[in-house]
Amino acid sequence: MSTGRKWRSDTFLFVASAALLLGSTAALFAWLTFSPFPKPLPPSSLGCLPDGEGSWSVGLFYGRSPLSLRPIESVIPSSLSFGFDSSVGLTFLILDCGMCLGAAGILQWNVWSNDTAAWPVANPVVTCASASDAGFPSNFVADPFLFIQGDVLYLFFETKNPITLQGDIGVAISNDKGATWHHLGIALDEEWHLSYPYVFSYQDQIYMMPEGSKKGDLRLYRAVEFPLRWQLEKVILQKPLVDSFIINYRSHFWLFGSDFSAPGAKKNGELEIWHSSSPLGPWSPHKQNPVHNMDKSFGARNAGRPFTYDGELYRPGQDCGDTYGRRVRLFKVNVLTKDEYEEVEVPLGIDEPQKGRNAWNGARYHHLDVQQLTTDRWVAVMDGDRVPSGDAVRRLVIGYTSFGAAIALVMLSGVLLSAIKCNLRLSRCLPLSTRRSGLTGAAQERHFQLYSKLRWLFSHLNKMTSHFRSGGIRPNTCIGRSVLALLFLAVVTLTCVGTYYVYGGNGAEEAYSLKGHYSQFTLLTMTYDARLWNLKTYVKHYSRCSSVREILVVWNRGQPPNVSEFDSTVPVRIRVEKRNSLNNRFNVDPSIQTLAVLELDDDIIMPCDDVERGFKVWRDHPERIVGFYPRLAEGRPLKYRDEKYARRRRGYNMILTGAAFMDHRLAFGRYWSQEAKIGRNIVDEYFNCEDVLMNFLYANVSSSRKTVEYVKPSWAVDTSKFSGVAISRNTQAHYEVRSDCLAKFTEVYGDLAANKWRFGSRKDGWDA
Repeated sequence: MSTGRKWRSDTFLFVASAALLLGSTAALFAWLTFSPFPKPLPPSSLGCLPDGEGSWSVGLFYGRSPLSLRPIESVIPSSLSFGFDSSVGLTFLILDCGMCLGAAGILQWNVWSNDTAAWPVANPVVTCASASDAGFPSNFVADPFLFIQGDVLYLFFETKNPITLQGDIGVAISNDKGATWHHLGIALDEEWHLSYPYVFSYQDQIYMMPEGSKKGDLRLYRAVEFPLRWQLEKVILQKPLVDSFIINYRSHFWLFGSDFSAPGAKKNGELEIWHSSSPLGPWSPHKQNPVHNMDKSFGARNAGRPFTYDGELYRPGQDCGDTYGRRVRLFKVNVLTKDEYEEVEVPLGIDEPQKGRNAWNGARYHHLDVQQLTTDRWVAVMDGDRVPSGDAVRRLVIGYTSFGAAIALVMLSGVLLSAIKCNLRLSRCLPLSTRRSGLTGAAQERHFQLYSKLRWLFSHLNKMTSHFRSGGIRPNTCIGRSVLALLFLAVVTLTCVGTYYVYGGNGAEEAYSLKGHYSQFTLLTMTYDARLWNLKTYVKHYSRCSSVREILVVWNRGQPPNVSEFDSTVPVRIRVEKRNSLNNRFNVDPSIQTLAVLELDDDIIMPCDDVERGFKVWRDHPERIVGFYPRLAEGRPLKYRDEKYARRRRGYNMILTGAAFMDHRLAFGRYWSQEAKIGRNIVDEYFNCEDVLMNFLYANVSSSRKTVEYVKPSWAVDTSKFSGVAISRNTQAHYEVRSDCLAKFTEVYGDLAANKWRFGSRKDGWDA
């Protein structure tokens, strides 16, 4: 074989091997890191597309003061008490609150009236998915404004059209205090971008003043048929104002807005004021205009509707420091006259999100509309986003840059190993370099200068590669092996980084909606003092999951820790039990503020996405036990079998309640009914089988209806293996005890094996 052919063969073999290495590394990283269960797309595939502007959605807040607002999921009944019906073994809640029970027993303010959904209803209440599902495709919803008519709430907002890629004004309606929203359609669609739909009433007319700065002016529209038909009333200013509002304050009308096109104006840091005797104008400029022209982080740009409280005027402003729309800041206006303006910042009164990208507003929130209801309550809407501005573009840049760097290091390795020989010839790259007869004198001069610079560059590159080849790497030496190992590690790391940023999405493990709505659940675990290390890891991890509202620790034995010892983004409550019993796991607890409880052992760690998928399935079937560990009881007498056996037999009839969702009213009521007393005594006798008993109690209700549901986790880790405090370390003995329990429970509650449910029977594929 000639030298040239051998060189080309070596080069091809090296490049092919490197490509196989990079591809395998990326595939393995994706398999280990990414969930195998993609999120379901909305019915309208046009909506919720990845967008460099973000994934804005809208949340609802309530409070007795506009300076102290709580999200809708935190607006709970003031007291909860349990009633018990021994005839059916069910527990029900007796609710006592000043703002909860409405007509027909519908729990308003924080409870969805749909019987199949969990409560409390949680933010966000309006999303691109809910708009798209309703037939109005949207990439995001933002800039929300409320208009209240009696008990009816109208919500106007910017919705980004995924086809025209411009903002339109959408509108939705709620008849249950904001728990559910029905999208009515597009209220205003112009040929230019629209946003910030400031809606207000004046002299029995309803007006909208959206931002349309792309048109170069500020326009006022009047409702012809509220809320969907509007007509242009007047162009009130020939200025491209951004995020403007009008307020009647001390018998005068004031218009606040930002003109970033003005000479010397600082983007997102400029604010101007005009005044008039009517919202229709004419408008006169404030003497101090611009009243603000400062750093974009100081809140000059408006961030929603102003409001008055206790005779004081407040203005929300945007902090755009780290990213566009980073957060809302609130300012109390101390002086507002035609000649002077003065304001001072005050606390916003809304807690900062703590769950990072798992929170719907974890990265930024930039718009707030607060209004007073007919009662002494206040209602507010706020938009939020889980990623900063330009996140999608940033991820692609980082990802492809990492891939490029990995390829460059592979090529460098080939040169060092003499597998790739590089000799750049300028004549091949620029064959026209010697044919300049058709060029003018100036063109010839420019061409000659370019040719000279390229010749210098190619010459130095050839010298560099020649130096690398002459120095080479000898793989059989310590230095050579070290250099190759470092290059290999760098290539693998860069490939993983590139895969993560290009294919890994935004990194959020967010909640799954049901019919466009979200909810929350209580995480409950039972433990004791020897497992504190497990518990701290457990709390830190799961408190970041989007739908977790509270973590309840059932403390069975030993000195309980102080809640301040935990790194948690949600409240942690420790319930100390009087005696060490596994029955304590299902004790009726009136302080639980959600319908759903996730019973999860403290030694199980799984991704938040798996938890959220399980919660979604339970919300579809709240009458069932929905969990992650299936078991099969079969034979005569019944034998307790693990998941591998169940899969071989292609079915299951039990779900371990050590990792399962349930309706705590239903489940705990059944567990503590008189009929379950014998079973509870057996649990105490064996110090085992409490989850088996719960499965019997569910199955005993009906033999014809499915009572358990399996959800496959993408992965799970048993942390007790690292601390040596696993409760069931002898698996064989543990299973024998459970088989004994099966025999005793069967005598009392009937045959659990009457039903067996197939794996892979659901359309979502999550039970494969």
